[in-house]
Amino acid sequence: MADQTQPWAERTVEVPPQPAVVPPQRDAFRRGVAAVGQSRTPRTEPFPAVDPSEWTGEPAPRRPVSWHVAQLRKGGEWSAAGALFAFVCWGIWAISGRGDLTAPLLTFVLSLLTAAGLFALARLLGRLVLERQLGRVRRSARGAHLVTALFLVGVGVAYLQQTEWVVSAWNWVTGN
Repeated sequence: MADQTQPWAERTVEVPPQPAVVPPQRDAFRRGVAAVGQSRTPRTEPFPAVDPSEWTGEPAPRRPVSWHVAQLRKGGEWSAAGALFAFVCWGIWAISGRGDLTAPLLTFVLSLLTAAGLFALARLLGRLVLERQLGRVRRSARGAHLVTALFLVGVGVAYLQQTEWVVSAWNWVTGN
């Protein structure tokens, strides 16, 4: 033991043994701390691989029809909402006419056929521009459905503009 009269002398203190303590596990997320070298959650889908046939110039394998149909359905809620709006507006217009519904029904069917043609045109332009020119794969038909929905909303507004009491109510609300 060191001399008690000299405060700068070294002293040795015996520490009683401590039981082994397991440090608590870290939370899944700590602000400002990044997990380096390991991922906390494993990747569920792999990175997209480039098809070697694109390098050699061979045609890509054909996809089944069910895959194409599934791609066409993605985004269909936009077209359905536009068609519903156009149908309601057409109904208001047709009932306000108080006459035979044959001509208004034919008008609505022709509007729907025009919307289907517009959808096909948007898909064709997407195929030419996105797939052939830019080399991208289209994974849905959301763009074509959105264009079709905008057209159908425009058709519905046009039906409402031809209804006299809707136009007079609109003018009364806006103060024109």
